[in-house]
Amino acid sequence: MQHQSHFILNETTGNYRVPKVVSARDILEMASFIAIQSFQRGDEITSPDHTKRYLQQWIGHRESEVFVALFLDNRHRIIKPEELFFGTIDGASVYPRVVLQKALKCNAAAIIFAHNHPSGVTDPSDSDQRITKRLKDALAQVDIRVLDHFIVSPDAVTSFAEHGLI
Repeated sequence: MQHQSHFILNETTGNYRVPKVVSARDILEMASFIAIQSFQRGDEITSPDHTKRYLQQWIGHRESEVFVALFLDNRHRIIKPEELFFGTIDGASVYPRVVLQKALKCNAAAIIFAHNHPSGVTDPSDSDQRITKRLKDALAQVDIRVLDHFIVSPDAVTSFAEHGLI
């Protein structure tokens, strides 16, 4: 994610300095920037609740749809979190070929997908279910498992796996 921050970060001390007046939007963007760094290469995905909180911080506040993936190794450790596709307030085009290429490039054994619904409604649409099936089928051809697909808003997260949709 390309990010021009209004904050000056000092990761050694955990202190943040704001050199000018910032808006609530700036603060949310910085939270997203920090969230994407909170899962690092090698971190193990063990808790759905922790993953939900992380995803809410990362993409829950976005005003337009963004489709992301957590590429995982065979022990469900993070290889790479990545923002893959960007859209409008009510949709984003997702291309299975691109997802497959990126998964193979980082040698992923499993993937968790997520995207936000700026409307705040986290119920999976028919379109959400269709693209998840297409991705799952494409990735299964090369033995990459889709563990879950989350729909995220600032106030809620819906898991396809928890609802029997994966």
